[in-house]
Amino acid sequence: MRIAVLANLKKNAPVWEGMSPDQWDDLDSETTVNAIIAALESGGHEAWFIEGNQDLVDHLRRDRPDLCFNICEGHFGDAREAQVPALLEMMRIPYTGSRVLALALALDKPMTKRILTYHDLPTPPFQVFERLHEELQPDLHFPLFVKPSREGTGMGVMADSIVHNETQLRAKLKQILDRYQQPALVERFIEGREVTVGLVGNLVAPAARRLPDDEHAPRISKGLHFFPPLEVDMARYPAEEGGIYSNRLKVQMAHTFHYECPARLTDEQVQRLNWLTAAVFRVIGCLDVARVDFRLDASANDAPMILEINPLPGLNPGYSDLCIEAAAGGWSYESLINRIVDEAASRYGLM
Repeated sequence: MRIAVLANLKKNAPVWEGMSPDQWDDLDSETTVNAIIAALESGGHEAWFIEGNQDLVDHLRRDRPDLCFNICEGHFGDAREAQVPALLEMMRIPYTGSRVLALALALDKPMTKRILTYHDLPTPPFQVFERLHEELQPDLHFPLFVKPSREGTGMGVMADSIVHNETQLRAKLKQILDRYQQPALVERFIEGREVTVGLVGNLVAPAARRLPDDEHAPRISKGLHFFPPLEVDMARYPAEEGGIYSNRLKVQMAHTFHYECPARLTDEQVQRLNWLTAAVFRVIGCLDVARVDFRLDASANDAPMILEINPLPGLNPGYSDLCIEAAAGGWSYESLINRIVDEAASRYGLM
């Protein structure tokens, strides 16, 4: 097939005076795009890169790819990750990964948590702050965790994201409201191990955005392939990071990533994490590939708590979580990329 790789490169992102220094931390590098192109070519495809900007329509009309491999994060808007897929659907061009609604929901962390809560899936209790002096809900108790509502790659997450009193809470809220110009998500801080589970595949159709009454129903995970869970080894990072998987760890220290994969978990724990991963994948409506992040609650016998789902997981072959997990499962990078293509192509009847 002729496949256009659509991405937003950091080097091409707009700049302006006073922009936040981490504004484009979730955008991709040429290394990632070139690796995806090489992997697709190894699978027998013709592949090339197109920047996902306002010129995209012209490039797509001219080149007419059979399929787009989409990893666009977007630049502006509260549903920016859904903008390119919406355009592709309007032009009736097939693409990999989740569709418009799922991408918009997953980028909005509070909305994701509302859906998880509706389905009785375990996620820390939370509150959304639009203004600095809103009162804290009485059912939320310190320590709390504060982060932007609609950012990726740990943007806005640092050691002081864990707050222990009202003074610290208000200071962190002010920082987020001022810097990111968006509501802040405040949730109960979960003390415990940080684990992530990646997967490729699609639920056996038709699959609604709901859970079956029987949690052991085979269709909750049939069609999905789970990779070994990865645990971030926080003990190997400086104490000043606060024991959290911060933006600095994900960006500045990405090439010295400390992890265990497979994570040291019992078979029962892995099965539980996989079931929850499939459940989140389903109720958000994801397709082809995703990664779900958890904290194992040390105060509740390591019960898994869902933090978020990423339907556009990083695909840098050197350090992205999903790629590490795939390798631990015996998959080459080329196999991972081409499996994502195969899943999408199968959905569109291209193979």
